[in-house]
Amino acid sequence: MSTETGRESRRSGALVDLMRWMENLSDTQYAYLLLIPVFVLLGIVALYPLLRTFELSLYAVSTDLTSLNFVGIDNYIGLFTGEKNRFLPGGTTFLPASFAFADLLNSALVITIIFAVVSVGFETIIGLGQALILDQDFYGRRWIRAAIIIPWAVPVVIQGMIFFLMFNSNVGFATPPLADLGLLAPTNTLNDTASATFIIIVADIWKTSAFMALLILAGLQSIDRGLYDVAKVAGATKWQQFKMITFPLILPTIGVAVLFRSVQAMRVYGIIDTVSSCAVVPSLSCMVVATFNTREGTSAAIAFVTAAIIGIVVMGIILWQGEDAI
Repeated sequence: MSTETGRESRRSGALVDLMRWMENLSDTQYAYLLLIPVFVLLGIVALYPLLRTFELSLYAVSTDLTSLNFVGIDNYIGLFTGEKNRFLPGGTTFLPASFAFADLLNSALVITIIFAVVSVGFETIIGLGQALILDQDFYGRRWIRAAIIIPWAVPVVIQGMIFFLMFNSNVGFATPPLADLGLLAPTNTLNDTASATFIIIVADIWKTSAFMALLILAGLQSIDRGLYDVAKVAGATKWQQFKMITFPLILPTIGVAVLFRSVQAMRVYGIIDTVSSCAVVPSLSCMVVATFNTREGTSAAIAFVTAAIIGIVVMGIILWQGEDAI
């Protein structure tokens, strides 16, 4: 009797009940159960700092720089209305006071958006072209792949110094031909906002197109080659094969690549600081760094707005991708 009682107790213990409960879960419920540790970790690593940043953005440093005073949303009002809105040398603002081109170039928000849209757009196009070439079977493809990856492997500091020396007014060789085309200022190029922004965008495209190419290439190589055989039998041209087979099937991969690069581009800082300066080419990250020591509340407000913009971009791409999104 005692043996049977022991067996019954083992069969009805808390652990056994938990295992039975897990066995009765649906596949979706079980998947969410396994994701709980990930959600907890993300909450600790990502959500808590974001909430702490928002809390800090509701305060302002006192005039004697010794304490923080609660000011509510005044920091956000100052950002979007222009009050106390100049943070960096040269008159950089969060938003332009007017819609004149010169004012736009003094806006960290506008400069960041221009950088992200232009650089990510060209990187996607160039990366797609490189991926289509690398997906073909030709002699020396392995070496071409290695050559394309090299710029991506270059550290940001070295990348910045390369382009700084290329476009330096005293020793650079790249400024005169581009200045003749009207793309750059002929003198003091790296201290001209429009010229320096152009150079920084080119530098980012040069480095990061390889990242896009590798992601898109992974999508290309996952396509069933039998689809192309069928298309050839049906008499489809190369363009029709690309339009009807290749592009639709790699579109989710392109969406993921654009998502990753957009998040990185909205946080641009290092390449600006090494090629020119934040005073010449402002960005949201530049403003966060510039205001952190003396205006912590303003710095936190800018950081929170930046995170909100990145979140909007991410959600937009996910909605565009639909069910194929991450």
